[in-house]
Amino acid sequence: MTVGTPIERIWPAPVTGALTDPQLTALYGRAARPHLRVNFVASADGAVTLDGYSAGLSGEPDKRVFGLLRMLCDALVVAAGTLRHEGYRAVRLSPERRAWRREHGLAEYPTLVVVSGSLDLDPAQAAFADAPVRPIVLTHADAAPPPGLTDVADVVRCGTDTADDPAQADGTGRTGGVGRIRGAGRVDLVAGLAELRRRGLDQLLCEGGPHLFGALTAADLVDELCLTVAPLLAGAGPGRITAGDASVPRHLPLRHVLAAGDGVLMLRYARDPAETPPAGAAPAA
Repeated sequence: MTVGTPIERIWPAPVTGALTDPQLTALYGRAARPHLRVNFVASADGAVTLDGYSAGLSGEPDKRVFGLLRMLCDALVVAAGTLRHEGYRAVRLSPERRAWRREHGLAEYPTLVVVSGSLDLDPAQAAFADAPVRPIVLTHADAAPPPGLTDVADVVRCGTDTADDPAQADGTGRTGGVGRIRGAGRVDLVAGLAELRRRGLDQLLCEGGPHLFGALTAADLVDELCLTVAPLLAGAGPGRITAGDASVPRHLPLRHVLAAGDGVLMLRYARDPAETPPAGAAPAA
């Protein structure tokens, strides 16, 4: 069934008529091996926010795909700053999407994974307090959790506090080799993703923010980028969907282009499945 504004595929092979949710689900799908998908929305001139929030760029078609991507993942990965700023609530799905997950042998809900170096988190925030599945917090060895956090989440320590490491002295808090980021602290993202996969969370969906995306890119952990382009000019001011130090450019082929009736484009870029898995990803069984 198609809901709201129609979405059509215009590349590589145009599909006449609005795509149904099952067709969209098939287009995005689940990978055959451990996989990290990143999902962002941006304006036509590259802004990641409007009036300070990403919600101003997102319309009904983007929210529809956003929900389907959450349905497809094992875990939803987000930086602590984004969790706080965007006011994340508990990760819940509709009865229909929960039924789809059960039919495909998945847990009813994906697991929320928060990346935080400072552990400046509120255990009373609905993302934790009302979570249907106990969240996971990836941090480093020296971070001290606030009272109550371990009551509502599993705190997993990956990496050490490297405040005195010369590689961190440039102010970004992130080294290119292991994917450590400012704000998400000095969390070793390679080790963190390996731990998630050890727990059976193979299909990961990252919703940002930009510094986390930048660190994941620098560590060569990104398999896929889903980018919604809103048909508006935000003007100067807002940042890009990625931030942090410059890193080696990485080729990511375009896989499909969808167009919504309101002028929104939805682009999907992904590695070739035949490529060697990136760092931190175990080969498919």
